[in-house]
Amino acid sequence: MIKPILTLAACIVLPIASHAAGSPTKGDNPFLQPYETPYNIPPFEQIRYEHYLPALEQGIEEYKAEISAIVRNRATPDFENTILAMEKAGRLLNRVMTVFSALDETESCPEMVAISEKAYPMYSQVNDEVMMNAGLFKKVKQVYDNRKKLKLDAQQMRAVEQAYKQFTRNGALLSEQDKNELKKINTELTDLFLLFNKNLLNDTNAFELYVGNESELAGLPASSVAQAAEAASAAGKPGQWLFTLHAPSRLPLLQYADNRALRQKMYEGYINLASSGQYDNRPVINRILKARARKAQLLGFENFAAYATDNVMAKTPQAAEDLLLEIWRPAVNRVADEVKEMQALADREGAGIKIEPWDYYYYAEKVRRDKYNLDEDEVRAYFSLDNVREGIFSMAQRLYGVTFTELPDAPKYNPEVKVYEVKDEKGEHVAVFMTDYFPRASKRQGAWMSEFQGAFRDPDGKSQRPIVFNVGNFSKPSGDMPALLTLDEVETMFHEFGHGLHGMLTQAKLRSQAGTNVDRDFVELPSQIHEHWALEPELLKTYARHYKTGEVIPDELISKLEAASTHNQGFTTTELVGAALLDLQYGKLNPDGDTDVSAFEKGVAQSLGMPAEVQFRYRSPYFRHVFGSDGYASGYYTYLWAEVLDTDGFELFKEKGVFDPETARKFKETVLESGGSEDPMDLYVKFRGHRPSVDALLRNRGLEPVKTPTPKSDVLPQAGGK
Repeated sequence: MIKPILTLAACIVLPIASHAAGSPTKGDNPFLQPYETPYNIPPFEQIRYEHYLPALEQGIEEYKAEISAIVRNRATPDFENTILAMEKAGRLLNRVMTVFSALDETESCPEMVAISEKAYPMYSQVNDEVMMNAGLFKKVKQVYDNRKKLKLDAQQMRAVEQAYKQFTRNGALLSEQDKNELKKINTELTDLFLLFNKNLLNDTNAFELYVGNESELAGLPASSVAQAAEAASAAGKPGQWLFTLHAPSRLPLLQYADNRALRQKMYEGYINLASSGQYDNRPVINRILKARARKAQLLGFENFAAYATDNVMAKTPQAAEDLLLEIWRPAVNRVADEVKEMQALADREGAGIKIEPWDYYYYAEKVRRDKYNLDEDEVRAYFSLDNVREGIFSMAQRLYGVTFTELPDAPKYNPEVKVYEVKDEKGEHVAVFMTDYFPRASKRQGAWMSEFQGAFRDPDGKSQRPIVFNVGNFSKPSGDMPALLTLDEVETMFHEFGHGLHGMLTQAKLRSQAGTNVDRDFVELPSQIHEHWALEPELLKTYARHYKTGEVIPDELISKLEAASTHNQGFTTTELVGAALLDLQYGKLNPDGDTDVSAFEKGVAQSLGMPAEVQFRYRSPYFRHVFGSDGYASGYYTYLWAEVLDTDGFELFKEKGVFDPETARKFKETVLESGGSEDPMDLYVKFRGHRPSVDALLRNRGLEPVKTPTPKSDVLPQAGGK
């Protein structure tokens, strides 16, 4: 997952200065002077809470002055004095917000929450002022209108067209009255995202499931039991076992615990997250839906989904839905087969139950053991986090010629962070890469990639290389046992590293086109295609080694992994496609009054024919992709849109060889280095030689295509009304 700068969730484990009277001077504030650090890494150990807002305020003033200078410039508007000048503006503002938003995600505390309630609205408001600046838009429009006469190269032409569209999508063509209304909506949405994320983090941390008798933990891996015991001791309850909603705690319990009542408590705790009491997010969702619908209407769109898809590859909500429905029915059909297998196994064991949602993970794992003689706890022994890190670095070196060297003395925002210098085959600096892999109460759930510094190459020769970081919530070490990752965690680590490579290897000249600054439904291609290497035998044998013996993963176990590679794909695909379709239906709403969030969600599930044993991957009150920011709103489908590309693209690697130098070179140059400098489909066709179809995705997931897809009108509710 890519994290845009304006996101909330995740206080900082640094020395904290007291909040004495008076503001710090410029000389005391590390944001207001050059960083005296390797490769311009933020000097985290010097940053205090009281530094953020003064630096942000000065950054805003500098940004406004830079924009004003562009507007006052009497020279005929051209690419350099308008578009490029805009790209260079706001450097201090960007410096402050990249650090703050990153640490807000990973080191939450009351001080950071208090700052966020001021910082994000300030940032949103100044962006509104710039995007609705009539004088600035006049210059951008003049460049846009004359673009074919300016002898621009392809990247510059695309930058001009994107800048013009960005202004119009942010209200530049509106009347003053409507601009003021749009500003109020944007500020309201920023506040609502803050509230949604605060509720979600607080309710996640509030859930505690204690077990007092070890016999109730039968079936759980020893590592999970040990971690639960450590968590209980840390909470002041030694001799008990504490389970939380964080994935490394929640998922093993659902997957392995023989105690069905315990599984049900965990499952219901998760699906009811932020759905009642003081942290209920349903009223927040209602306000977000109304604000988004009004915003879309102001900007001339039928609904928010139409607005969100207009400037990406899909172009329309209908195109996104059509893709999802091609995948939906094959996935649902597979679920029916999976449930039959699980029910048959439960019946053979004399369980005397009907498979329910809280049984799915548990019996899917039992079927896997029974059908493929594959025990994931046995598999995890070969995937210590350090080994998997070695695997991602080895993959990058063999494909793209880059190496990673740890910088143990580099600045870091938490002791668990590791920092690496990335070099190319010539030994030249490419990027800085940071990892932060373990859960903390101060860190929001999930995994993501972002940047502390982007890349650019100006015409005058000045350039800047990126500082990229990956964040995860993977299984932690326990006692003498290292962090042993599940297969899902292994794939997630490769996924986020793929985003990281997109950011690190960029050669796009313009900041706005560098790295992951691409269409939202293209951004997941680099991340998802690199997941395929995680279990490729040629790479597996170089990094998957038993944590005790050092034994390389045996061929027999690799064969079992390959045989089981499409196991449970009905469930996995159905919960993902269902969530993507739910997201689009929310985007098509234009509510006058309140929407019953629970009833709406249930109605979409019924219209789709969602199997009773499967839930949306994220229920609405904790669907952070959609309601925690605008990052993936009416865009959660992009994971599947990009999977159509990545599965088709990886078939070329399989055909030529998974480490074929020429295929790797083409992918590096056309996708990873190019960023958003060209139309994404053009870049993909340059790499692959043709446009993709959904067939490769279905093959990869082991799903059988449905010859006559159900028409849209018979599947989905018409959600354009109230």
